[in-house]
Amino acid sequence: MKNIGDKFQQETKYFPSKMEERSLDWNSKPPIYKEYKNVKVIELPQNFSIGTKSISEVLKERKSHRSFEPDHLTLEQLSFLLWASTGVQRKEMGHVFRTAPSAGALYPIETYLAINNVKNLPQGLYHYSVKNHSLELLKEGNLSDAVAFSALGQQMCAESPVVFVWSAIFERSKWKYSQRAYRYIYLDAGHIAENLALAATSIELGTCQIAALYDDTANELFGLDGQEESIIYMSVVGGI
Repeated sequence: MKNIGDKFQQETKYFPSKMEERSLDWNSKPPIYKEYKNVKVIELPQNFSIGTKSISEVLKERKSHRSFEPDHLTLEQLSFLLWASTGVQRKEMGHVFRTAPSAGALYPIETYLAINNVKNLPQGLYHYSVKNHSLELLKEGNLSDAVAFSALGQQMCAESPVVFVWSAIFERSKWKYSQRAYRYIYLDAGHIAENLALAATSIELGTCQIAALYDDTANELFGLDGQEESIIYMSVVGGI
């Protein structure tokens, strides 16, 4: 494991004289949507009446927050944050584009939620369906302590109203970019997290992004195998 990051950086470089010639097998292209069957689905508000600040105000005010007001979030606020971070933005020429960029428009990142305190939404673990702009209930109950433990015991994950949890389905990007895909996957996650941070700031909420986590513990909590799909990033959200 020593110097594995250095080795990866060197071995995934592009060189003009060594570009790999690859033809894409379109029949093996992974789907860009993950959908759970036979689970409870919660529809999310499609129209937002939330007032937002200007982009210049948001950029000046954004910062990391690790403690939050005890008030709950509303379903409208949560819906806005999900759309703003990674929702469908537009449809053009048969293609669906989202609010955050993705290398090759392959969208390897999935969004999960740990709900601690959102009005009219049971506590539990959820998956965000980008395709339908809805939530799929995976586990119901107070799992705040388990989520906090998976994030190296960071208590803000138990005390914030919601924790955004991002995973990567690696093959979506590897299908086109091979091992270079891992560079793009982490960049994609960063784009989404920044969208969330700015959107939250625009409606007077705070966030703190979290990359320190017990990978296998977090994956087990959300029912992921850690190989084909693995959690790579988190963010708490709450009132400030």
